[in-house]
Order: sequence, then C-alpha cells, then structure tokens
Amino acid sequence: MITRGRPTQNGLVELTFTVPVDQAPNGLSLVGDFNDWDPYADPMRPDDGVYRVSITVPADQSVCFRYLGDGGVWFDDADADRHDGRGGHLEPALAHGSDAADRTSVLAE
Repeated sequence: MITRGRPTQNGLVELTFTVPVDQAPNGLSLVGDFNDWDPYADPMRPDDGVYRVSITVPADQSVCFRYLGDGGVWFDDADADRHDGRGGHLEPALAHGSDAADRTSVLAE
C-alpha cells in the first residue's frame, strides 16, 4: 500500500510504503531516484506483519521506485501511478484524498 500525505506549505509530501512481510520474508528496502537507488538508505522495518517506511519528497516531482528483497530480488508495486522499465512511478501530490491515494499493493517480480 502507498499512502500519500497532504502537501506541506513548503511543498513536501510524505509517502508511506507498506508491504506484507510474507511477500519478502527475509527483508526489504525501498530504493529509487530519491535515494540514488541505495539499498541501505531506506530499509523497510517490520511492524505488525508488514514492512513500513516513509520518505518525504517534493510534491511536484515524480518519484521512480522499486523494492529490493533479500538476494537481489526486485519487486514492483501495483499501486504505482505508472510503470516502465525502471520501476514504478508516483506523482506525490496526485489524487490526495481520493481512493487512488490509498490502494492495496500486489507485488510482482
């Protein structure tokens, strides 16, 4: 699931990513252009059966991301606004307050 916060007055949005632990039982990181694709920058922490991590990004800039699991296994998130060969893309401020901003994930390798 990807949850988008409200844009702040200084133009930032908090994005929270959650993935069920059973989809990547040995660990998961969120990687993307916001952290230079560094798998150590945003490790997802297990909490109540899901991995969770939040990042803060500019509301007006598209974000490209993927999940990286143990052993170098990449996952895309079906909740991204669109996908291409690099991964999923989000428009951080898009659809805030609508059902589209809070959808359940289905991961695919």
